[in-house]
Amino acid sequence: MAQGIMTIAEQRDGELRKISFEIVSEGRRLADAKGEEMVSVLLGHNIKDKAQELAKYGADKVIVADDPRLEKYTTDAYVSVIAQLVKEYDPAILLLGASAQGKDLSARLSARLGVGMAQDCTAFSIENGNLIAVRPIYAGKAYAKVTFENSTPQMATARPNVMSINEPDESRSAEVIDGNFTLSDDELKTKVVEEIKDQSGRVDLTEADKIVSGGRGMKGPENFKILEELADLIGGTVGASRSAVDAGWRPHSDQVGQTGKVVSPNLYIACGISGAIQHLAGMSTSKVIVAINKDPDAPIFQKADYGVVDDLFKVVPPLTEEIRKIIKE
Repeated sequence: MAQGIMTIAEQRDGELRKISFEIVSEGRRLADAKGEEMVSVLLGHNIKDKAQELAKYGADKVIVADDPRLEKYTTDAYVSVIAQLVKEYDPAILLLGASAQGKDLSARLSARLGVGMAQDCTAFSIENGNLIAVRPIYAGKAYAKVTFENSTPQMATARPNVMSINEPDESRSAEVIDGNFTLSDDELKTKVVEEIKDQSGRVDLTEADKIVSGGRGMKGPENFKILEELADLIGGTVGASRSAVDAGWRPHSDQVGQTGKVVSPNLYIACGISGAIQHLAGMSTSKVIVAINKDPDAPIFQKADYGVVDDLFKVVPPLTEEIRKIIKE
């Protein structure tokens, strides 16, 4: 009989991503509610020393799948290995992060396992021993409460930056298990040839705690430098609306929205963004939203916690200077 919670950790270049700690923390809460154990799966190469980091956030056991072919993420390799481990350990619930990697992995994995999946969830609970997931629908206009029938494991992904992270318990340790799997080169239809990394040094949008985004109101690519200055000052990352990306002002990797990246920072500052529904779908779960727009009827103000109706070029530079003064004090 299926039992326990299993989470899939995510690493890049041998370092665990923030989403890993979010889903382990959430998995711990669900495991406590069910009175069952929580197991994490960690894939990579020479990654075993990171297993106890997951224990600090709630993992009882960490299954490590170590292989040179798992050092860099590829869908073929990861799906094959995880599917084998899921079938061996037979968890009742399987959780992944809804990061770019997690969305790619979870879709193929659910098909391989032949189970349903709730994608991009913002809340989980246990009712009568079963997983209940809450996820946005209709581009974030409404939320659906879903459960699973005749589907084991009950599989879902969690939106990054939504699930709270447990305080790390340095006294906790997990049983570390070498994963039992086979991986044939014939299964691997893709391989990583080259990685082109962002040279800005800023945190990825999906993991950023603070985001400063610009839209068509920025009037041109050269004006994003005022947003970059503010973002650097507060330790944030720069985002953009679809219209700004379509105009060629920012790369697609900066796009926030339904067709870009879904973000949930503690602070989201929208500058010159009207607030089209597809953009709101990508940032509406942010903890605090600040909108700066000269159009008082812009839809963004309906979602904003704080709004400034004015020309962003008259607001952002002095705002940056005031923050700089506060930081220096």
